Amino acid sequence: MHVFWFLLLTMAVVVAAVTLAVVGGGKSAVLQDVEPERLTDPLPTNRPVGRADVEAMRLPMAVRGYRMADVDEALGRLGAELAERDAHIAELESALAGAQATAVNGPDLFKRQDEPPAAEEGPQDEEGGR
Repeated sequence: MHVFWFLLLTMAVVVAAVTLAVVGGGKSAVLQDVEPERLTDPLPTNRPVGRADVEAMRLPMAVRGYRMADVDEALGRLGAELAERDAHIAELESALAGAQATAVNGPDLFKRQDEPPAAEEGPQDEEGGR
């Protein structure tokens, strides 16, 4: 019988404590409003983005996955970097192609200055040329 009274008294104390906590909690909220987790952009602004930068990037989690705005911002930044690199590569390739075309059609850089110009190949008037 003592166990019954002990359990009843314990249950009454727990109910009273919970009631006081809920009702007498004061005017402040139980949980404080917390600033939502935002992406702190780890992508460098003073140099091109590298592989290690992309691997180190961690997007903050939201209730159902990732925050769409943060993902869009990171992907937009990476897309801009890739477009800039592609444009630079295309510019360098066109400059290289122009330099190669000039080298093919230009003067022979490996020819000695004291050598006479080579005769052009063509039909010969001598009997051995027929």
